[in-house]
Amino acid sequence: MKTTRLTTSQAIIRWMMAQRTTLDEGVEAPMFPGIFGIFGHGNVTCLGHALEEVKETFPTWRGQNEQGMALAAVAYNKAVKARQIMSAASSIGPGATNMITAAGVASSNRLPLLMFAGDTFASRIPDPVLQQVENFGDPSATVNDAFRPVVKFWDRIVHPAQIVQSLPAALTTMIDPATRGPAFISLPQDVQAIAYDYPERFFEPTLHDMPRPRADSSEIMAAVEAIGNARKPIIIAGGGVHYSAAEATLADFAHEHNIPVVETVAGKSCLLGDDRMYVGPIGVTGCEAANNLAAEADVVIAIGCRLQDFTTGSWTLFSNEDVAIVGINTTRFDAMKHRQVPVVGDARETMRELTGLLGGYTAPDAWVERAGDEKAGFRNYLDQIGAVDAVGESGLMTYAQVVRTVNDQATEGDVCLAAAGGFPGEVNNGWWNKGVSTFDAEYGYSCMGYETAGGWGAAMAYSQGGGAEREGEVFVFVGDGSYLMMNSDIYSSVLAGHKMILLVCDNGGFAVINRLQIGQGGKPFNNLLEDCRLASGAGAEVVRVDFASHARSMGANAESIETVGDLGPALERARASDRTYVIAMNVDAYSWTEGGSFWEVGVPEVSKLQSVRDARAEMDKGTSDQRVGW
Repeated sequence: MKTTRLTTSQAIIRWMMAQRTTLDEGVEAPMFPGIFGIFGHGNVTCLGHALEEVKETFPTWRGQNEQGMALAAVAYNKAVKARQIMSAASSIGPGATNMITAAGVASSNRLPLLMFAGDTFASRIPDPVLQQVENFGDPSATVNDAFRPVVKFWDRIVHPAQIVQSLPAALTTMIDPATRGPAFISLPQDVQAIAYDYPERFFEPTLHDMPRPRADSSEIMAAVEAIGNARKPIIIAGGGVHYSAAEATLADFAHEHNIPVVETVAGKSCLLGDDRMYVGPIGVTGCEAANNLAAEADVVIAIGCRLQDFTTGSWTLFSNEDVAIVGINTTRFDAMKHRQVPVVGDARETMRELTGLLGGYTAPDAWVERAGDEKAGFRNYLDQIGAVDAVGESGLMTYAQVVRTVNDQATEGDVCLAAAGGFPGEVNNGWWNKGVSTFDAEYGYSCMGYETAGGWGAAMAYSQGGGAEREGEVFVFVGDGSYLMMNSDIYSSVLAGHKMILLVCDNGGFAVINRLQIGQGGKPFNNLLEDCRLASGAGAEVVRVDFASHARSMGANAESIETVGDLGPALERARASDRTYVIAMNVDAYSWTEGGSFWEVGVPEVSKLQSVRDARAEMDKGTSDQRVGW
């Protein structure tokens, strides 16, 4: 057996470079197109050295914060529909644990992400080392063990030969649709440096085609029976439709069988906004049009969905006592939830097989006409609240106007990206995509800070070529709260040359949580800046951030605007910019797109405030409609 002598670090990178994948339309590309890295004493001398040796062919991108760079990797992997895996590497201690949040995002969204972190010495001779947190009762435990609950694969390499088994196992976990999610590999500092005679065949180029598992015939037939008897069916399109690259198949399936389609946040932009079968977003951040249909549906075909509370209205949305839910998913865990009729298989192939067996089945025309009427009413509402002359309670522009203005000017290649706070509900309703797969609102983990980092990752993915490139801008919608929580990747995007356009909407704090707080009877407290504890003394006031100046200090082009009428010309300047562009504006803190559904949150049973007691009574009334025992 031919061998080559490499350090553990060199072997890891060489193996990664040998892995290949197939993108849409059969284009071959690197499985690992590069790595985000921030170096410290726990990885710079070994893993960093290995990366420097191949820097011309295997790019290393430096972030400003480990969480941010790993979030950028998540967004990259989402943008390429999980067909490539951008990775992230950190040093030990706080650098490593900074990536845990990103691991949670990837896990919740069922997305691949490969993370490496330095660790203490396997020999333990130098212990305790810099940035080590000692566990008195378990000397084998380090902070890297904290990744275990939020990844699908975890390993600590304590001998260089272990990577021959571990790396392929990690990749298998990440690309198998049944287990897809993040992988974490812990690299003790001494093991990174050890040399070993690796078999050369370990580094042979290997092409990986993403598997498309077929459903069991009995599950297919059970689904055919349920759908074939439906008079009021709907399809819920989830993120799994995107990861299966099944958007065109979904459109064909819906039109063939006359079934209205609603979308989850992760599934949005599976269909074009003006598609006749598309109704709108479902659930808490959804619209009345979709939710009204869900309440009457006798069969719900959930494709690639986790059926989280924001989709199901905390399981109050499906009011028909006899409703059947057909769960099409590659993960049995998701397909079996809440007594679904499980169909464990790839979304694209399952829909094709169902069409072949459903024959000429179509839902009644009256049901589709009803869906169209609901959609028209909703679109009319959006026209009213998004109009230029609509104003918020304070006289400031509103989120709805901002989204509408950008959406009106968007092209079919432009991408909308958002995450936590008030924007997911606003873009989920107000953004009517003109192109397929042009929407990313991270709401699986609802991670503040994803916006800016994710925008960088998405812009990188669309500019890399290899079949994933896209003509258009990445529009990042971010509130002042998320911007302040993580913004340094504006600088990263400028350094790396990956342009995005950030719409920074300043509503004076965590306004959507203030909305929830007062909506459940509480007093405004610690959310809006004006309700926070401030400096005392004469002249104390809320100090507002000049976001445009801040962005310019990081090398971006930026401006502040006063009215929604100023936004259109600002967008033209942003498109013409040669680098990341930030448009900052003040928006109303109390004006929101209405609709949605019930959502269960904890409301105190005992309170001095009558408003809280009233809210608790309303919550109890709402939970009485929940479907229990599903």
